[in-house]
Amino acid sequence: MSEPHEPNQVPNGSHPPQVPPAAQPASELSSSAPPAAPVASAAPASATPPAEDPAAESESSKGINFLLFQAVPSWMFSLAVHTVILVILGLMVLVTPVEEMPSLTSVMTKNDLIEEIVDDLTDPIDEPVEITPTETLDVETEVNPIEDVSEVEEIEIADDVEAPVAAVEFENIANQVAPQTDLLSSSESVTGSGLTGRGAEARGAMIREYGGTKESEAAVAMALKWIANHQNPDGGWSFDHTADGRRNCTCGNIGTLKTSFNGATAMALLPFLGAGNTHKKGAYKKQVEAGLYYLTRKMKVNGATGDLTDAGGRMYSHGLCAITLTEAFAMTKDRQLMAPAQMSLNFITYAQDPVGGGWRYKPRQAGDTSVVGWQLMALKSGHMAYLNVPKNTIAGCYKFLDSVQANSGATYGYTSPGGGHATTAVGLLCRMYLGWKKDEPALVRGVETISKWGPSKSDMYFNYYATQVMRHHGGPLWDKWNKTMRDHLVATQEMGKGQCDNTGSWNMGAGHGARVGGRLYNTALATMILEVYYRHMPIYAQQAAEDDFPL
Repeated sequence: MSEPHEPNQVPNGSHPPQVPPAAQPASELSSSAPPAAPVASAAPASATPPAEDPAAESESSKGINFLLFQAVPSWMFSLAVHTVILVILGLMVLVTPVEEMPSLTSVMTKNDLIEEIVDDLTDPIDEPVEITPTETLDVETEVNPIEDVSEVEEIEIADDVEAPVAAVEFENIANQVAPQTDLLSSSESVTGSGLTGRGAEARGAMIREYGGTKESEAAVAMALKWIANHQNPDGGWSFDHTADGRRNCTCGNIGTLKTSFNGATAMALLPFLGAGNTHKKGAYKKQVEAGLYYLTRKMKVNGATGDLTDAGGRMYSHGLCAITLTEAFAMTKDRQLMAPAQMSLNFITYAQDPVGGGWRYKPRQAGDTSVVGWQLMALKSGHMAYLNVPKNTIAGCYKFLDSVQANSGATYGYTSPGGGHATTAVGLLCRMYLGWKKDEPALVRGVETISKWGPSKSDMYFNYYATQVMRHHGGPLWDKWNKTMRDHLVATQEMGKGQCDNTGSWNMGAGHGARVGGRLYNTALATMILEVYYRHMPIYAQQAAEDDFPL
């Protein structure tokens, strides 16, 4: 826009109207009017008019101008003038070149740009955004995780304490994802579901039904006593069973994985749970209570997820801890354990590799079969406890197993197709839990392969998974496997050697697991193998229904 002009100021580009001499002041006439011809004498009125000259023509022109500017109405003159002005301004707009807008980089320095970007990134967000936990979920270890999800100050696990429901909303999924087969199945001689075989009433019948003996049960009892005697004062356990107040222990075979306290604690608790001991009942109620309390205190809470990885075992440790919490909740229905158990499953869901569907050492890494086995067992335990297990998570397990299977699913590799002993046992057990039928050709061939390999005298990790595969599949191959495995463990259990009473423990040689986990690791696995008769209900019972993990 042009600036406003003063009154009577003429816009640029127009000529000012000529003012008649009669209208001009005398001072202006003396300087602006053309000089008149000298007059000699006065002429009479009737005298002949003088001849025309330039001066006379000038006077005539001035007269016309007078008529133009004085006789024409003022509004018409104003209209004409403003019309001319508008036309001129319009032409000026049309022909004026458009100036190019300066670019952002031409008017701002690099630092200015950076500051503006930073300001944009730090502006407050109008709407809440769901934050997905990053790979590292470390929080202060001194924070009581229960305070983050519950109104109570801490978890009290005593028999006579009933805590309020934890302040975490859980979907009522009993009618949607409740398992109907495998671990909730029943057999002809023993009727039960889930973990009910661990109860005192059912255990005796299941020992007789599936091949246990008095000697195997005596070995379990001695093993539990040894594990209980090596619990740390804070309620946890360590693979270095000489640490934390037990410096006088001389049992030997100390594990080198000294920083995996969560994993060691979970592995020590699982045999107690397998034999029917909980924080509510059993001869080792106090030990189980202290161990569960230790794990819930160590849980790192981030939103709805509960991270129990540790510096040593990482996702191995978390899988073991999740199995422990979900089994304890399934066996007792203690509402105080519901939130930690569900949050441990939520972390497994979060940590799954979004591409391949597996798990490994750190969250969202491409998976390996060994770590996958522990996570899937935790999901299955949570499924039995009527906790929330997302369908997409289970679908990812199928995808991963397909990627590492060989021989049409009869054997399994570690991170690619193969046929390792331990990975094959893990893969086949996962397939069983994910719905393969007993007569699945790949499963039948896999069971036959494991039977040919036979129990290992040193690899307790392979023995643990392979024994479950053979026991669930049943038949003559199981009978053969069980006799060899059971009798070997009973015969190799230690009895009072060394200054510290190591009665009830196992030292299984110098393999990787034995070296890393030491005596506690070997003893826990051997105990759970001897509990296989009742620790889980049989997958392929005769009265099993058809449903399994929901997909």
